[in-house]
Amino acid sequence: MPKLSIRNLTLKRGGATVLRDVSVDVPEGELLVVIGPSGGGKSSLLRCLNRLNDIDSGSIHLDGQSIYDLPVTELRRKVGMMFQKTAAFEGSVADNIAYGARLQGQTLTREETLALMSQVSLEAELADKPAAELSGGQEQRLAIARALALNPSLLLLDEPTSSLDPIATSRVKDSLMQLRQQSDLTMIWVSHSIEQARRIGSRVLLLDGGRIIREDTVAAMLDPESGDKRALAFAEGDQAGLTEGSV
Repeated sequence: MPKLSIRNLTLKRGGATVLRDVSVDVPEGELLVVIGPSGGGKSSLLRCLNRLNDIDSGSIHLDGQSIYDLPVTELRRKVGMMFQKTAAFEGSVADNIAYGARLQGQTLTREETLALMSQVSLEAELADKPAAELSGGQEQRLAIARALALNPSLLLLDEPTSSLDPIATSRVKDSLMQLRQQSDLTMIWVSHSIEQARRIGSRVLLLDGGRIIREDTVAAMLDPESGDKRALAFAEGDQAGLTEGSV
């Protein structure tokens, strides 16, 4: 049974169809990269998976259970999400990491907080620092730790490095890849960078016009010589995706 199963998903907004008959399975522990042009439906798809968008038709199952059979609060504990730009809450770094857990009636110990910080390569001495003083890259890693505090089984990443400089981009990517190696956490990562997709993904889904154009392995889709011409044409046409440092 796949970790996530999407069948015939259709989403409409203001009379326009944003996603059309989308079907895909995501095995446990996979890092699926979603690529495609702006406006192709990538972010909308992610938002459907934790019910920030309610679909018009189709089904979404997590561990064999419809996400619509789960209370929204329970679903969003199981399905964490990182956006392009995160916001630190008032208080310390430790306060921010514990925020979601507190909403769920849980209390994180100091040891648990420091362990989460270590997972995302945040130094222990930052725990009592005001979160508002973090750099952009540190703030993104804080957002990862905040999501991990709820022990999710699926993590959705909506271009989490798009607003960062190359060094911060590399650190966030390395933290996520280290997390993937140390756990069976399933991830879906929307990226505008083809080079980034080559480095991080195991499988690629190409989404355009709200439809899945193709899904396949990274090698089959994105090899510069033998890859999918549509995916590579998108890469050539999207100058923001030509270098990892640009995302």
